[in-house]
Amino acid sequence: MKRIYRAIIVVALLGITAGVIAFGATGSSRKQSEEEEQRYAWPLATCSTEETITHVFASTFAEEVGKLSDGKMKIQVYPQSTLGGDRELLESCKDQDIPFVVQSPAPQVSFMPELCVFDIPCAFDDIDDARKAVDGEEFQKIIQGIYKNAGYQLLGMADQCYRVMTSAKPFDGFESFKGQKIRTMENPYHLQFWKALGANPTPMTFSEVYIGLQQGTIDAQENAYELLVSAKLYEQQEYVIETNAVPDYVTLIVSDKFLEGLSKKQQTIIREAAANAQEAAREQADERREERKKTLEKEGMTIIEPDDETWKEMQDACAPVYENIRKQAGDKLVDLYMGTK
Repeated sequence: MKRIYRAIIVVALLGITAGVIAFGATGSSRKQSEEEEQRYAWPLATCSTEETITHVFASTFAEEVGKLSDGKMKIQVYPQSTLGGDRELLESCKDQDIPFVVQSPAPQVSFMPELCVFDIPCAFDDIDDARKAVDGEEFQKIIQGIYKNAGYQLLGMADQCYRVMTSAKPFDGFESFKGQKIRTMENPYHLQFWKALGANPTPMTFSEVYIGLQQGTIDAQENAYELLVSAKLYEQQEYVIETNAVPDYVTLIVSDKFLEGLSKKQQTIIREAAANAQEAAREQADERREERKKTLEKEGMTIIEPDDETWKEMQDACAPVYENIRKQAGDKLVDLYMGTK
């Protein structure tokens, strides 16, 4: 019943703009020839707004697919949870109802526990080092296998640079973390990390963050610079602390059965388009991060970069988190990610 209900919603929503998804129901039963006319666009869904790198990644991918196929392959992007929340999108993607999804790997951990490797805190001093680790050949081979075993294929991974902390309280070193009521994602490893720093983390959906800060339910939160500006959190916060604990990754995934149902030529176009979109999204992330920092400073926020001593204290404090993630993801994957192998 759940699957039927989900399919009804998808068809109804797509029916408003496109009628019927021509290929979705037949992709697993036969190969589609590149000569066949694609009457309706394949849906790509996200839960993010159009002002984010997530949308840049998604829309660039759709544009590249159209360009590389000379307009024969069409993808329509549906942002802002139009077709469902993160969990619903993952389930619909696996079932081919929504072939393409762009989202953070954080909600995917419930389906693929080993992906908690991306939650390792304080692993990199520079975002370029994190990208090199993610792109590593051996690391990619294992990660690709994890996605495929779960019914997906990972086409690319971009990021919104690092997640940073904002607070209403001044920051003066490691001790400043203690007691802070900080909002986190509903992710056990994020909770463990902030507890290890002495903070008081509170899971909360992002839509509730602004009012939570306004009412004093929380006095801090952490997100990418992109979201600090789009959500106008500068109206409720005075300080940005560049904790840079976890890169804010964004994945582009596709239903394994759907992709295998395409011709080899179409699969090649999909993969090339994804690589181009990944590169464009990363470039945009770097540029927009600097622009967003300037915007926040103009809005009166003070940006603080913790010193080396504080960074070392953060790494030492979260040693138990490393061990918990190792138990779930395995030593090999963790070592490859952290560059210790």
